[in-house]
Amino acid sequence: MLEHMKKLHTNATLVFHGPAEKQEEAVKLLESLGFTRADSDSIPWNQAFEEFADNKAGTCLAGARHKEGLTQVKLSGLTGIPQRHISEMERGKRPIGKKNAKLFSKVLNIDYRMFL
Repeated sequence: MLEHMKKLHTNATLVFHGPAEKQEEAVKLLESLGFTRADSDSIPWNQAFEEFADNKAGTCLAGARHKEGLTQVKLSGLTGIPQRHISEMERGKRPIGKKNAKLFSKVLNIDYRMFL
């Protein structure tokens, strides 16, 4: 059985909406924490990875599962959802549904609404 060997290190991009008069104060605070301003030519993930844009819920499920270092078989054991169904959900062939989303959210430590 294949398992992930290590977690990849990634950078985070944050986008905030708020009062314009507090913008510079927020930027200075984030810079003091080690953040830098992003290039203005950045694009949203669904434009960079168009092949995943039509299956947001499945992509979130697969990403959250990988983040927690779980295989589909292990996730199946923890949730009681058949591995075949998890595979179909990740590929966008089966809807996740609210009940399953809540099961996944408990195991994967993520808000269930990400899967809906």
